[in-house]
Amino acid sequence: MQVDLLLQARWLIPVEPESVTHENYSLVIDDGKIIDVLDNAEALQKYQPRAVEKLDRHVLIPGLINCHTHAAMSLLSGIADDLPLMDWLQNHIWPAEQKWVSEAFVRDGTDLAIAEMLRGGTTCFNDMYFFPDVVAQQAIAHGIRANVGLIVFDFPTVWAENADVYLSKGLALHETLRHERLISTSFAPHAPYTVSDEPLRKMRTFADELDATIHMHLHETRHEVLEQQQKTGQTPLRRISDLGLLTPSFMGVHMTQLSSEEIEFYAQTGAHIVHCPESNLKLASGFCPVAACLNAGINVALGTDGAASNNDQDMLAEMRTAALLAKGVSGNASAVSAMQALKMATINGAKALGLDDEIGSLSIGKAADIVAIDLSDVETQPVFNPLAQVVYAASRHQVSDVWIAGKRVLNKRQLTTLDLHELRHRTEAWQRRLA
Repeated sequence: MQVDLLLQARWLIPVEPESVTHENYSLVIDDGKIIDVLDNAEALQKYQPRAVEKLDRHVLIPGLINCHTHAAMSLLSGIADDLPLMDWLQNHIWPAEQKWVSEAFVRDGTDLAIAEMLRGGTTCFNDMYFFPDVVAQQAIAHGIRANVGLIVFDFPTVWAENADVYLSKGLALHETLRHERLISTSFAPHAPYTVSDEPLRKMRTFADELDATIHMHLHETRHEVLEQQQKTGQTPLRRISDLGLLTPSFMGVHMTQLSSEEIEFYAQTGAHIVHCPESNLKLASGFCPVAACLNAGINVALGTDGAASNNDQDMLAEMRTAALLAKGVSGNASAVSAMQALKMATINGAKALGLDDEIGSLSIGKAADIVAIDLSDVETQPVFNPLAQVVYAASRHQVSDVWIAGKRVLNKRQLTTLDLHELRHRTEAWQRRLA
């Protein structure tokens, strides 16, 4: 049988089934899909590939899924460091955005984030920002998979003047994008303290009609929870639940403030958590009790958050931090194993986005979203356990090659859909303006 590509690797970690690592195995790719996973010798006997790629020093993993970011904020990286969330947001980030955010800002910032993500092995990102139409355009142009957030606030911004207009523009964009192969959409109300009840009720109705997901900051800080309780007598979580949002299509981002009772309650709803450990640490927002959430049966995915609060879009680093932080917070060295961390960055993210039939594991029938990591560097030698080396030792600079839907978007560290020289010029121009 003739096929497009045979990827032969020293190691292959499919994620599904869990805790399996193959050695000297092949991925058989045709028409952008994985059609077989088998031993190298057997693959060459069974298939006639148009191309063979031998990766004798590499491990293949599923493409990493950044389940929460604000891509265009890459242009604001380092502009307001070492500040707590509300000071950072109200006194620095929102004023900068009010002054500078435009279609051009979002285009260039998204390109910068996409370049960084692709070079770090991220093949899909879940975005929440202004001008989501521009985010989608850039993702399509550069061949990366994206879930584009249809953002909603109560107050006017450069994107829309009130909640009804946000929703109207979001619905129109959803319709425009619904046939794009690499693009999906989510409703993205910013947070309980920036979106009132009525828009959230309307959004719930629209999400049900369109079978769409909802993606929202929730219980990010102790201040947020206490302020909402003082104003309404309810925690943000209970308010969101009373409005009907807590369903298996809901992603609560951050969730650092959770009691044991709230964890059990949230687990019963089937809603997902997106954990952003490095952003939470940098803003001193608190610790999501990941081990307890996983033990309760909650699906926990991983995100970087925006580069303004994290300073990078490095999902390999996020995996390591998530695993180590969970062990420290829980007091249990077995909490969030290397395998669990990799699942959080792959199949768990796919489940949260409703894309697990298509991405998240190196499984037959799924899209060929694949990352090759070179483990021959001295920093990742010796290799007793390739999974442990990926999670606890590997750097994003060891990501050598990336495929999305079978198309090579990183070739031996070189991007195939972005001109880095030209991107640096655009970024430097923004730095001069923002300074």
